[in-house]
Amino acid sequence: MTIRRIHAAPGSIEPVGPYSQAVVANGFVFTAGQVPAKSSLEDQPETFAEQVRQTIRNLEAALVEAGSGLEHVVKVNTYLTQPDQLAEYNAVYEEFFGPHKPARTSVCVSLWGVSLEIECVAVVPAQEEK
Repeated sequence: MTIRRIHAAPGSIEPVGPYSQAVVANGFVFTAGQVPAKSSLEDQPETFAEQVRQTIRNLEAALVEAGSGLEHVVKVNTYLTQPDQLAEYNAVYEEFFGPHKPARTSVCVSLWGVSLEIECVAVVPAQEEK
């Protein structure tokens, strides 16, 4: 089995620790948690809705670098910091995933310096499916 590790996807924040942003193994992409930062943890959008959009864009960058995309996501894990964020999160999430509804877990946790974090598992489509 071939394993490919993606340390940092172009256009997204560098990892803040010793890990890969995504790992491709056996036809699947496993992403690390993505946060709403643009270039650094200090560079985050002001509104929660824009933070969700930025986080999903960062997730998408890792997926594309791995040869996949949001349309191939099969599982999403979402970490929010406040229970009242869920409705706004769902509205923005639907902008990106629409009728494609991956399985999802959403939990409320304490995070350091960010309002949310998202990770996922996606399939790498065969070349003829792209």
